[in-house]
Amino acid sequence: MSAQRLRERASEILAANQLDLAAAPSFGLTGAAIDRLRLSTERIDDIAVGLEQVAALPDPIGEVMESSIRPNGLEVLKVRVPMGVIFFIYESRPNVTADAAALCVKSGNAVILRGGKEAAHSSRAIVDILSAVAAEVGLPADAVQLVETADRDAVGHFLSLSEYISLAIPRGGESLIRRVAAEARMPVIKHFSGNCHVYIDADADLGMAQRIVVNSKCQRLGVCNAAESLLIHADVASELLPKLGAELTRRGIEMRGDARTRELVEEAVEASDEDYRTEYLGPTISVKVVGSLDEAIEHIAAYSSQHTEAIVTKSIEAARQFAARVDSSAVMINASTRFNDGFEFGLGAEIGISTDKFHARGPCGLKELTSYKYVVYGSGQVRE
Repeated sequence: MSAQRLRERASEILAANQLDLAAAPSFGLTGAAIDRLRLSTERIDDIAVGLEQVAALPDPIGEVMESSIRPNGLEVLKVRVPMGVIFFIYESRPNVTADAAALCVKSGNAVILRGGKEAAHSSRAIVDILSAVAAEVGLPADAVQLVETADRDAVGHFLSLSEYISLAIPRGGESLIRRVAAEARMPVIKHFSGNCHVYIDADADLGMAQRIVVNSKCQRLGVCNAAESLLIHADVASELLPKLGAELTRRGIEMRGDARTRELVEEAVEASDEDYRTEYLGPTISVKVVGSLDEAIEHIAAYSSQHTEAIVTKSIEAARQFAARVDSSAVMINASTRFNDGFEFGLGAEIGISTDKFHARGPCGLKELTSYKYVVYGSGQVRE
């Protein structure tokens, strides 16, 4: 019903979006940021399709995750339950407002949305529609709430309300996430940065390797699962790097590399230690030629943000070692880093990609927005 209502009231959402677009220059938004902010009839339909996809997913609440019958006859069930109230702080993208609301409500939670001021009118229009539909179907209208003020101090106020808010999820720049992690009195699902690596093994299909590197880096630059670092085994560097360097240069990508990289790619510039740590979110990639799989894994351990790493190899043993020893939220074998995404993983949508190990890791969909409790059925048993 929410999806249908968004389509029916698209003109209202577009009118609100025009107010945001008119104010965008005063906020100093870049062209890319304005494009992410801009809505159209087609984009509203995409948002509606996303809501329909979430609605079609199995209901996670009440799912029996594990069960056993004890020797004394007790039946022990581990049952999935909602978290409670989620405080979600996010960037200025109207589609995120709808995605987050859908995921939280579908997983049995209430959500307090604190979006960027740049999308305030668009988010308000979307939340008004979703709240009205919630009331019509018997849910509390306040299950989806939008923080009206753009005052930064308001975030700190909400982060202190641990008796009311069960979980905080920040989605935005690293400074925002570190602030939330430092101030929150409740658990936080965090994603600090996405310094993602692609490693080209000695035993790799080089045509496949080039396609994966180009897609991982260039398919979309300003996203957390884009490749920022490239590692190439010395045995294939002289054959692959000149071709790959020419293709990346043609696409406007600057390569910052070690001495061997600069020998093979004329356009490459010298990389600093900081370059290997950087999430560029733009047309730059760090490059290093390594002598072994072990050296590649050691480099990733030293510089990775534990988001997404990929290996390109025909060796099953190398793939297994890489998957077992690389400690990131997703490890890709012969596939682009860009696939670390809730929709691509079949979650319908995501509220973010966590680089934490507790309570959720990787793309956070419906199940990651739940907890669990034990339900025990007996027939009069008492403990001796």
